[in-house]
Amino acid sequence: MDNLVLIPLFPLIGFLINGLLGKRIPEKLSGIIACLTVGLSFAVSISVFFKMLGVEPEARHFVQEVFTWLKVGSFEIPFALQLDPLSGVMILVVTGVSFIIHVYSIGYMHGDKGVTRYFAYLNLFVFFMLVLVLGNSFLILFIGWEGVGLCSYLLIGFWFEDKEKAIAGKKAFIVNRIGDFGFLLGMLLIYVTFGSLIFDDVFHRAAGMHAGAPAMVAVTLLLFMGAAGKSAQIPLYIWLPDAMAGPTPVSALIHAATMVTAGVYMVARVNILYALAPVSLYIVAIVGGLTALFAATIGTSQFDIKKVLAYSTVSQLGYMFLGLGVGAFAAGIFHLMTHAFFKALLFLGSGSIIHAMHAHYHHTGGHDDPQDMRNMGGLKKKMPLTFWTFILATLAIAGIPGFSGFFSKDEILWKTFASGHIWLWVIGFFTAGLTAFYMFRLVYMTFFGEFRGGKSDEHVHESPGVMTIPLMILAVLSVIGGYVGIPHILGGHNQFENFLAPVFEDAEHILAHHGPYADSTEMTLMILSVIAAIVGIYIAFLFYRKNPSLPKKVVSSIKGYHNLVYNKYFVDEIYRAIVIVPLIKTSEFLWKFFDTKVVDGSVNGVAAVFKAFSSELRKIQTGLVQNYALMMTIGIVIILGYLLLK
Repeated sequence: MDNLVLIPLFPLIGFLINGLLGKRIPEKLSGIIACLTVGLSFAVSISVFFKMLGVEPEARHFVQEVFTWLKVGSFEIPFALQLDPLSGVMILVVTGVSFIIHVYSIGYMHGDKGVTRYFAYLNLFVFFMLVLVLGNSFLILFIGWEGVGLCSYLLIGFWFEDKEKAIAGKKAFIVNRIGDFGFLLGMLLIYVTFGSLIFDDVFHRAAGMHAGAPAMVAVTLLLFMGAAGKSAQIPLYIWLPDAMAGPTPVSALIHAATMVTAGVYMVARVNILYALAPVSLYIVAIVGGLTALFAATIGTSQFDIKKVLAYSTVSQLGYMFLGLGVGAFAAGIFHLMTHAFFKALLFLGSGSIIHAMHAHYHHTGGHDDPQDMRNMGGLKKKMPLTFWTFILATLAIAGIPGFSGFFSKDEILWKTFASGHIWLWVIGFFTAGLTAFYMFRLVYMTFFGEFRGGKSDEHVHESPGVMTIPLMILAVLSVIGGYVGIPHILGGHNQFENFLAPVFEDAEHILAHHGPYADSTEMTLMILSVIAAIVGIYIAFLFYRKNPSLPKKVVSSIKGYHNLVYNKYFVDEIYRAIVIVPLIKTSEFLWKFFDTKVVDGSVNGVAAVFKAFSSELRKIQTGLVQNYALMMTIGIVIILGYLLLK
């Protein structure tokens, strides 16, 4: 596999062209270059993936060493890329979905004065994400890990002239640095424990350790700290909803196929370490389950269309970690893939709606928020392509049978139940109903009823083909993407899980805790999860279609709880009170007292002493030769006197 390096190289070339030539490139050419380079990367990814399929499953592991990066004594780290079933799935998802988003961006960002800079950042983001998933060592992965963090800061704060958007980018960067500190400590502990940072070496040596070893628990918890920051889990999820400040295609890229799934990928990659740390694995499951439920409840009360999708992303990431935490690593990656399809479609669909609402307000002179669902309604007639593709993605995320999300979500719920964590299954089951409710709430408020954005909706129109064609492609994937993982209970063989088996077989052999449940149990749970989704959809229909006055009555009866959820449990305010404000006050104290009085005072005090001494000493500098001769004579006499007395 000598052409692995081409996969991240093409987006890097696109970044260099757009980044170095800048405004000298026409807008249209800039977009073409960005799309072409990611498209070439996608083409190479398909090529190497099918080459990998041509060998026996146990031999699907290829490493391409590009050059020796670090060599200090016996410590040597090559810059090497690795292809196996897990990284094979990831490169297809990353390059494929990223290519679609790049194409969509040509239409969405048309006319923006910073469009060349935008495409440069987008290409750089894809480059770092590909380095992350292809790297064969923790150090190479960490380069991509930090790179996507940098690019998220640049893209979220892309419209940095707006102070709130600049702050959102800074917030994402800082919160991720907190998680990355844990990741870095975990990486250092891995080197101390195993003497290497290369995946194959570490995993081979770890296989000889016993489960529950303190070093394993410490390493995995520190790595999960990094994953919680990158993949927006409790308590480090707070940056992701604010990341909506960037252009909508950025939200689709970051929150669907790339950065936020990096933590999920990393935990799946080091599966053997987590299998040897059952305590850590249980913590991953608990955090994932609680995050899924917590974010879903917030999503039920938001009115900004992108904020609803943001909390949906946090919730779905929680599902992925729930799957990983119960040892269902393949199921977690399966949901990562299907989520990439339907969540990218949902974000791009919301971008199409926002694009239309901006055009409407531009023509009518309105100043309402184009992202507020309370200003929408009745868009089904005006935007049929956006509507139907959005509906397909919503059915997928709701877990309706026949759509991709049904297969992956149900696999996670089943494996959670089968692992014996019944209370976590209950959380996942309840979250499934909430997901269906808040997503169809979004659909009914946006596409049905009367238009609420002004007296007339005549200026609302469907988006251009460069935006709607990507929607249609993702819609197809949102429907068929789950059929590679049909469970045996439905007559399939779960080809996706079988394909990933060589990556996870050692970890699953260590765990091997799934109970001997009958097929009827799995079928019963599957039916229950579908019923939960249908109930959620029906309640949304009842509230926002059949009887639109009902939500106000319900809110008035649970005003306190609704206020709590609407304000996102005041988590940002709590962080500000117990973290940010004390940090600012401490910094001000250190500045005003320690820095100004102690440090500056000490330096200024030393300067004052020398100044006073030199002021007195300079008085002997008279400029008269006779005085200097006299002083020399006195000095000679003193020295001679000292020698004679001695």
